[in-house]
Amino acid sequence: MSLKLGMHTGPQDLEMDELLRLWKRADEAGFHWVSVWDHFYANPLRSREDPCFEGVAAMAALAAVTSRVQVGCLVFCALFRTPGLLAKAAVTIDHISNGRAQIGIGAGWFKEEFEDFGYAFPPLGERLSQMEEAAQIVRSLWRDPATSFHGKYYDIEGAVGSPKPINPKMPLWIGGSGEKRTPRMAAQHADGFNMPYLPPKLVKRRLDTLAEGCERFGRDPSEIQTSVNLHFRMGAGGGPEASDQAARANAGALVGGSQQVIDRLGEYAEVGIQGVNIALRPPVDWDALETFISEVMPVFHS
Repeated sequence: MSLKLGMHTGPQDLEMDELLRLWKRADEAGFHWVSVWDHFYANPLRSREDPCFEGVAAMAALAAVTSRVQVGCLVFCALFRTPGLLAKAAVTIDHISNGRAQIGIGAGWFKEEFEDFGYAFPPLGERLSQMEEAAQIVRSLWRDPATSFHGKYYDIEGAVGSPKPINPKMPLWIGGSGEKRTPRMAAQHADGFNMPYLPPKLVKRRLDTLAEGCERFGRDPSEIQTSVNLHFRMGAGGGPEASDQAARANAGALVGGSQQVIDRLGEYAEVGIQGVNIALRPPVDWDALETFISEVMPVFHS
């Protein structure tokens, strides 16, 4: 079995020193991918006083302190920044990382942070439409000599993205758990498709929808990378085996001891996903992480 194993780290409820320690350990350990997420408040929202670092700056720091791992964000909210600004920020981070950057964009969902920070929170369909326009503009600014786009939400004429990414095909990911429109957008406009916290059965359904979209738009599905984020709830030191009931209650998570986690990852590999990112939330269980590195990763990265 082969999977690209990554780490997904929220820049929240942690001191920056501990985030830097996590990122450096992932780089040293041979993870394929490390990403941050893009929120103004810690998720889940328990108190607005809980610390949460900004996503673009956090991703730039991630790029600066690593040397091998692919660095990304899953996902930048398309409504928080204009697509031109996001495209420029991503290229800057790509140069900091010497060509290791990839970013994802999504439509946003965290209503409280939209409202408190002065952003409109339109219905989901409108947010998805705005995200779809943004994806086209970002990708064009990375790859085309000049970008002109005239849509409902953005109007750009002759914008030049310079410099271009070090990687001329720097991947743009589209992320979300939607069953129909999100995979279709990924098939049409993206280089990668990420799903958050879904069990294997639903991942398979999303991959089937992605393949259908690729057929519709004349794309080879192998051109699009795929991954799923899973909550990391492996026990300290490998932990005891979780009961079937506990496993079902944590359908979008890795639960239990090393062998149970290996078996669960195998289920994801069997449905055709290319990558799995373990999502770490504070407090970080360093013992469990080290067990994952020593006992689980070699099974899939051999």
